[in-house]
Amino acid sequence: MPKNGDPVEYQVGERTVRVTSPDKVYFPERGITKRQVVEHYLAVGEPLLRAIGERPTTLKRYVDGVAGEWFYAKRVPKGAPDWVQTARITFPSGRTADEVCPTEPAVFAWAANLGTFDFHPWPVRRSDVDHPDELRIDVDPPDSAGFDDAVAVARVVREVLAEAGLTGYPKTSGGRGVHVLVRIRPEWDFIAVRHAVIALGREVERRIPDKATVSWWKEERGGRVFLDYNQAARDRTVASTWSVRGTQRATVSTPLTWAMLDDVHPDDFDVLTVPAFLAEHGDLHAPMDETAFGLETLLEWYDRDDRDLGGAELPYPPDYPKMPGEPKRVQPSKARPDTE
Repeated sequence: MPKNGDPVEYQVGERTVRVTSPDKVYFPERGITKRQVVEHYLAVGEPLLRAIGERPTTLKRYVDGVAGEWFYAKRVPKGAPDWVQTARITFPSGRTADEVCPTEPAVFAWAANLGTFDFHPWPVRRSDVDHPDELRIDVDPPDSAGFDDAVAVARVVREVLAEAGLTGYPKTSGGRGVHVLVRIRPEWDFIAVRHAVIALGREVERRIPDKATVSWWKEERGGRVFLDYNQAARDRTVASTWSVRGTQRATVSTPLTWAMLDDVHPDDFDVLTVPAFLAEHGDLHAPMDETAFGLETLLEWYDRDDRDLGGAELPYPPDYPKMPGEPKRVQPSKARPDTE
């Protein structure tokens, strides 16, 4: 008998998904197995498809469980069934890749069998991979802060979004942070969407400068919660709603309402609890698709800041080509006058 159990099969819609080594322990501290991760994705398949269906999606794979090494699979794995569809994306370097593009819930069970914990979808649909239809605000507390600090900043994010005519939907990141999602019209490219997030972040920072920052360099953050604007850059993604995270508790990034944020903790939501939470509350982010918003006001704020600050652009991640208008890409304490 195989060490981790005989393979099992699940019927997912029209597909039969074979799961090998179902009793392999993925989360040793809690004894959570591959089978339980797969069954989590079977339980959340429909709302997860609503969230990331038709999106090019990177798979974050932990083939040896949470204690092992992980990697991002940015190309469809070899041997994928012919019903696993793909979408072609272009990296900042100009290279291209065919990524997994979920079109049915069976894809999630198939990916979980490969050791996928979380799904990292691009903020675009396959029909138009250069114009995001989702604005994502990553509210990321430092090690010295926690979930309550992220919630406090996220509430100001909500206020600023409302003043810009946008409605945001919060979710736990699965760690200490909060993600806020906004459905937008796919009328702007990645650069403009990133500028919109920068403008939003700056306005939040102005209102609570002791709690929030858009400073890319950690040495300048001073223990404040970081509004990670670079998660809006091309090929930068956040874990989707309903995704299992690589934490010892097997936490799950879970959609919430604003009213719930003060009464929950990220550890409340994991592989063992989320199916029941979904059954009780339904998909709390389903209304997000009812209205797509515009970025006009946020981009007006960006243009204002560009004029008033003598440049509104902020550094890109280090692996990006130098971008137009970008300031020096070196931490301030190490900068020289001739550094670019």
